[in-house]
Amino acid sequence: MDINTIKLLDMVALTVDLPEDNLWRGQVGTVVEILADGSAYEVEFSDRNGRTYESLGLEPAQLMLLRFEPIIHNPELVTA
Repeated sequence: MDINTIKLLDMVALTVDLPEDNLWRGQVGTVVEILADGSAYEVEFSDRNGRTYESLGLEPAQLMLLRFEPIIHNPELVTA
């Protein structure tokens, strides 16, 4: 699987402004549905209290996958 493939429940950030939805580049959301075989995603945006304030379908080009662990492309190159 490609390390850039967005999956269900991944956290993503917007790469574009969506003023019509009051969403701005950098806002973080959670993928709650994979649409059209991965050509779009339903992303839910919530406040600090967990209340959803927007949920909409977005294209992969509008999103950046957030990572919380280092990515190791070639584990043989890592030494401890």
